[in-house]
Amino acid sequence: MNNKDKAIGVFDSGLGGISVLKELAKSMPNEKFIYFGDSANAPYGIKTKEEITERCIEIIEFFLKKGVKAVVIACNTATSAAANVLREKYNHIPIIGMEPALKVAAEGQKDDTIVVMATPLTLKEQKFNDLMSRYNDDNTIIKMPCPELVNIVENDLLDDEVVVENQIKEYYKNLDIEAIDSVVLGCTHFVFYKEYMEKILNNSISIVDGNLGTTNHLKEVLKERNELQSEYKEGSIDIYNSSTDERFIKLSNKLLNK
Repeated sequence: MNNKDKAIGVFDSGLGGISVLKELAKSMPNEKFIYFGDSANAPYGIKTKEEITERCIEIIEFFLKKGVKAVVIACNTATSAAANVLREKYNHIPIIGMEPALKVAAEGQKDDTIVVMATPLTLKEQKFNDLMSRYNDDNTIIKMPCPELVNIVENDLLDDEVVVENQIKEYYKNLDIEAIDSVVLGCTHFVFYKEYMEKILNNSISIVDGNLGTTNHLKEVLKERNELQSEYKEGSIDIYNSSTDERFIKLSNKLLNK
C-alpha cells in the first residue's frame, strides 16, 4: 500500500484522546484514522513509567499490524513517560507526542499566574519540570494534579453538571481566581471541560490546550514526507478499545460527536 493511503494511529490511556482525534479529523478530513483507547488500563497518571511504556509498545504494535504511516500519542502522560523510547524503537514512522501547552501560555509574558492542570505523573516528570524551568522566573506557575477529571470522562459523567462543577471548584478552592491569568489543560481529557471552566472561572482567564499545535505539527510532518492524503479521498475513523465493555466504544462515539 502507498504510504499516503495508510491510516494515522491515535491513542490515549482512555477516551481523552478523542478530543485530539476531533481536531485531527477536522483539519485533515481526507485521512483515515485508527483510534485506540486503553480504558482497561486507565488511568496512566498513577502508573510507573515502565508500565506505561510497556502498554504504549503493545498499542503501537497493534497499529503496525493495521498499517499506519504515523502515530499520535494523544496523551500528555504517555508522552512524558515513553515518547523517547518509542521514537528510538520505531524510528521508521513519525511519532507525534504532546506536552502541556505551557509555552503557548507563558511565551513573552511577565508576572502572569499560570495554572497547569494535568495528571500527577505528567507534573512529576522531568520533561515537564524542564519546560516549567524556562518560564517560572518571569511567571508564577502553579501545578494542579487533577486525577478525578480523568475518571469523570471515563465514567460518562461529563453531563452531570453538579459532579463536574463541584470537582472543579474543589480544585480551585484555595486559589484566588481573580489573580489567575491563564489555565493550561495539560491532559487531553480536560479539553472536554472547557465550557465548564469558562463558566466557573473569570472570563478574562485564557484557557489553553495543545490539541491544535499537535495537529499542525503532524500535518507539517506528513507534508514533508509527501504522505498527506489527496483531497479527493474520503476519510474514515475506526475506534478500538482495550476494554471488553462495549460502553467505551459507545462513549467514544458520543464524545467524538459531542
